[in-house]
Amino acid sequence: MTNLPSVLQNLRIPVIGAPLFIISNPKLVIAQCKAGIVGSMPALNARPLSQLDEWLAEITEELEAHNAKHPDRPAAPFAINQIVHRSNQRLEQDMELCKKYKVPIIITSLGAREEVNVEAHSYGATVLHDVINNRFAHSAMDKGADGLIAVAAGAGGHAGPKSPFALVQEIREWFDGPLVLSGSIANGNSILAAQAMGADLAYIGSPFIATHEARAVDEYKQMITESTSDDIVYSNYFTGVHGNYLAPSIQNAGLDPHSLPESDPSQMSFGSSGGQDAKAWRDIWGCGQGIGVINEITNAGTYVDRLAQEYATAKEQLTAKLSDQ
Repeated sequence: MTNLPSVLQNLRIPVIGAPLFIISNPKLVIAQCKAGIVGSMPALNARPLSQLDEWLAEITEELEAHNAKHPDRPAAPFAINQIVHRSNQRLEQDMELCKKYKVPIIITSLGAREEVNVEAHSYGATVLHDVINNRFAHSAMDKGADGLIAVAAGAGGHAGPKSPFALVQEIREWFDGPLVLSGSIANGNSILAAQAMGADLAYIGSPFIATHEARAVDEYKQMITESTSDDIVYSNYFTGVHGNYLAPSIQNAGLDPHSLPESDPSQMSFGSSGGQDAKAWRDIWGCGQGIGVINEITNAGTYVDRLAQEYATAKEQLTAKLSDQ
């Protein structure tokens, strides 16, 4: 395993809860961190800007109080996701708030910008940048990121098309820093498999939508528990960038999930119309392929407990298999 920065060490299990557009909120982030994994949310989930100030205060105060009461099992650190695409007019202000609260981990998406990394490093934050191919990985590191999130095929939301095997092994040919893998990871076996491939941590998002803390409508949560990988559609129709979505939500919007046209990537948007009145994320629900093992709506902490037990069992079973060879 890579020598990880201190902020990513000593987690209960090697997992980062992926930032979920619209859905992640302080309640979910706090629950994830208290359960022992990195919790995260997009800065743009807080609207208006003043709400981000309030949310960061809530998260930091709650986690500090938890740590004071439970010094034997402190909370994991949290992360804020910044969309660094030029269309994000709030980026500079959001980064100022992250600096104010000394957010320990910054996750950057949709482009790599050196000035953002410099700002994060000015107060000691670790920057992880998500990428869908090796070229973007090189660019991110050239611009000063500390680590990479490999977003492979099967991940929820804006996902890449590459197999996790191909993506991780190409990056590991030249990069020995922190590497997180995203794509269909939903149980403890998958976490261990991600490490076996060469990743340091797993990035888990879609299963947390089906938790009580998540800011998702009940129908969305229930749809996840009733769906499998067969119900996931990969399309760029809704935002101009390819992503994975729940087919039933597309049908509910009056569209045929199996005959969606291609969109113009130059018209990229973070909440665009899906051809009628349906909007991506609000009505067309993002989701990864790993949800076939998610069968109930539960608390985030309960789900992390399950992951921890499965991960421990998977390691024991692997050790037993190797010892028999």
